Amino acid sequence: MKSFLFIILSLIFFGAYAQPNTDSLAYQLQRKKINTMLAQRTVKFGQYDESLGKHPGIFGFQTKKDIRRSNDILMDIVKTDNDIYKELKILLEYRTFQQKQVLTQTKETENSTLGYMTTINKLRAQIGILKAEAEKNQAHEADLRRMMLITIIALAALIFLMIIFRRKKRVPVKAKRTSLKISSRR
Repeated sequence: MKSFLFIILSLIFFGAYAQPNTDSLAYQLQRKKINTMLAQRTVKFGQYDESLGKHPGIFGFQTKKDIRRSNDILMDIVKTDNDIYKELKILLEYRTFQQKQVLTQTKETENSTLGYMTTINKLRAQIGILKAEAEKNQAHEADLRRMMLITIIALAALIFLMIIFRRKKRVPVKAKRTSLKISSRR
């Protein structure tokens, strides 16, 4: 019975851990995407810093064109930051989803394990009841056999006694018949 319980629990836990976790793969891909976006932001920020350092204009100032280009790079950095925030939110949602999924699987495993244990306990109780009934039936059957044996012995004794008494009674009856036969022949 213990080995049966061990096999069931092993199959449950093996099944729970053998399934590939596709959400973990999605989580890893999302992280790579965010890391790529962060690398792009770093490159853009380097471009922005470089554009701020340029002073090709008169008296070492920036020209309107340089300022516009710096502003465009800065706007691109802001858009990238916004995209990064969106992707981070998705990443956090993946993480939350994974945690909920793990909790759900844990609860399901606990519930199924408790269900199996409850079923096993019910079956053990039923086995105990059936064993008690079987012992009771065997005792009753043994009593019936004894009663039948006693009855058969008593009947055999009665039949034996009847046979003995009839033989004793027949002897005189035979004598009378023989005497009757003799007198009727005479």
